[in-house]
Amino acid sequence: MADSLKKQAFVGVGWNAVGRFSTQGVSFILQIILARLLAPSDYGIIAMMAIFLQIAAVFVDSGFGKALVQKQNCEEKDYSTVFYYNLAVAVGLYVILFAIAPLIARFYEIEILTKVMRVASLVVIINALSIVQRTKLEKKIDFKSQSIVNFTSSVLSGLAGIAMAYYGFGVWALCGQSLLNSLLQMILFYFFVRWRPALVFSKESFHEMFSFGSKILVASIISVIYSNLYTIVIGKRFNSKDLGFYSRADHFAIFPSSNIGSIISGVAYPTLSKIQDNDDKLRFAYRKIIRYSSFIIFPLMVGLAAVADPFIRALLGEKWVETIPYLQILCFALMWDHLSSLNLNLLYVKGKSDLVLKLEIIKKTIAVIILFVSIPFGIIVMCCGRVLYGMIAFFINTSYTKKLIGLSFWQQVRDFLPYLGLSFGMGLLVYLLCFWLPVNAVWTLIVGILVGFVVYIGCSLLFMSEIRQEATSLIRKVKK
Repeated sequence: MADSLKKQAFVGVGWNAVGRFSTQGVSFILQIILARLLAPSDYGIIAMMAIFLQIAAVFVDSGFGKALVQKQNCEEKDYSTVFYYNLAVAVGLYVILFAIAPLIARFYEIEILTKVMRVASLVVIINALSIVQRTKLEKKIDFKSQSIVNFTSSVLSGLAGIAMAYYGFGVWALCGQSLLNSLLQMILFYFFVRWRPALVFSKESFHEMFSFGSKILVASIISVIYSNLYTIVIGKRFNSKDLGFYSRADHFAIFPSSNIGSIISGVAYPTLSKIQDNDDKLRFAYRKIIRYSSFIIFPLMVGLAAVADPFIRALLGEKWVETIPYLQILCFALMWDHLSSLNLNLLYVKGKSDLVLKLEIIKKTIAVIILFVSIPFGIIVMCCGRVLYGMIAFFINTSYTKKLIGLSFWQQVRDFLPYLGLSFGMGLLVYLLCFWLPVNAVWTLIVGILVGFVVYIGCSLLFMSEIRQEATSLIRKVKK
């Protein structure tokens, strides 16, 4: 059983990594091309309505996806109940979004936002049709199929978006790309998961999963509202162009942290849910996950901050230079996200969704205070406020890990501190190199990345015996 679970987890991480890197790698290139073809204000318009679409997505799921994964023995009635609930809520929310679109456009004083939002909101219904299929693959730790779905849909929708941008569709290129991506995902999920809903809706099943998912629903709504508060404030207090710069910086900063974190936590949650009653195994596994994820994410985030200037100039062009300081600061804000997510994952594994809600209320109260204190000082200071919040959130999220499995805050710090220190040393060297290097942005970026990689990996292998052992073990597993 244990060996089988380890093998499942290892294969799951492998396919999740392949899927994420291939999908996001291609998507990243396509987004760079799109950013060169479109104006910052086009991205600002899309960012303005993001909060409404994200809140709708949270309501549609209502935490039922995690409830299905956490539940040990799901029956047909469970899946069908979730499907019909998701679809009914999605249709209702689309009608609401369609009706309030003119009010949102009036709030931001951008007329085209009405039409864009009414079309873009269709993704709410499209995504609802495939939530169960996606969850069934996650529950089976089948990331191979998910990787194929995500890669195919990202490539085709990205190419369509570029074609639309090239022919002058402006903001509609981003809208069309999003819709096509969701539609292709839905079709492909139905192809890989041969499941269709039965004509049954179980009140008993609904209440059982809602008791778990309702706390996740409220916690997720709080989190989504907070994460989009910056978008609302910047879009209203400043303008769509400033919001475009900020949203691109946020997008690039989230890219490494979110993808690596999702690869690890995406496999960790369904895998560790299977050993949720063994605290010793959970503690050992979580400490290992913290070390693995920190070894990768810390240098990526610090390194991105170090090469932010040549990165933006080389890939997006001079019209996006105002993005640079935002990107540098946000990298330090988001570098803690994987640690916060892992600690919350533990609460999900233990079925403590009520504690997740409690922590979200505490964290977001502090976050909103930080935001509104920083607003009068401009976007730079607002970004610095996110750095402070990121560290506070990590500390708060560790409140219950010691009580649940005996894993304290300071134990976690000791686990990741060597990688954090080495990352900062590497980042400082790369930043100084990029600052003084007398070549164009493209060559500065290439040299900075190569030097950072060699320095970090070289020092890790030289001074950290655990890394050498893990690298050797990983190579053996890959060969098998």
